[in-house]
Amino acid sequence: MQAKLPKLGILAGGGELPRLLIQSCREQGREVFVIAFKNQCDPATVEDVDHVWVRLGAAGSSIRHLRNSNVTNLVMAGAIKRPGFWSLMPDLRALRFVAGGWLNKGDDGLLRALIRMLEDEEGFRVIGAHEIRPELLSPVGILGSVQPSATTDSSINAAVKAARDLGVQDKGQAAVARDDRIIALEGADGTDAMLRHLIKSGDAQGAVLAKMTKPQQDTRVDLPTIGLRTVENAHRAGLKGIIVEAGSSIIVDRDQVIAKANELGLFVVGVKT
Repeated sequence: MQAKLPKLGILAGGGELPRLLIQSCREQGREVFVIAFKNQCDPATVEDVDHVWVRLGAAGSSIRHLRNSNVTNLVMAGAIKRPGFWSLMPDLRALRFVAGGWLNKGDDGLLRALIRMLEDEEGFRVIGAHEIRPELLSPVGILGSVQPSATTDSSINAAVKAARDLGVQDKGQAAVARDDRIIALEGADGTDAMLRHLIKSGDAQGAVLAKMTKPQQDTRVDLPTIGLRTVENAHRAGLKGIIVEAGSSIIVDRDQVIAKANELGLFVVGVKT
């Protein structure tokens, strides 16, 4: 008899990833409880699952709900728009991060500190979304029917290097390049915001988007992620294709992403660096 999987707590932000993890838990017969962050998580995500709505700064309340629900394992899933101090409204536990200057650090430093607190002080085990749904990770190679041409090699190399350099600085995971020129770098607003800006500016025709793992990041959280919206926005911005880091980047609804990329004439390639 297969051992029962420990109950999973999902700290849910926006996008499709929390929904996919809930689906996986159902398929595995695994109990799940969701902390749905207000103004972050899509209400449709938690319609038919045990959950509670919590504001982002209510760390103490979130931990009490998780304990009361007998959660042992935690996963962080979905996009979080980082709020300003006053909209965060931190409780006493969250104030420790503010007092320690964590909100002024990059995402990676903030997430590492949060994981340490959840594991070392609160006794939870934090796991990665890909440990629950391994097929989320990008494989190596060309993922659809559209292949990059030799003329895109310099754009790919420049975008990958720029994304890597940005990650070393803990400022983002994505970059857009055309030939040897860097067109755009991801900021705190994320990849979709960067692409929306490029759609308006019209500066990215024929360029390539690269999303790469930060060299120093904890791979249990905040892996580079693309989905249908990424592909659609990349097409609207005039890009030729998307490069992701194989084995450590997430493709949400991969089959749909590849089908849409094929339809729009974009290449999607998983690379090892």
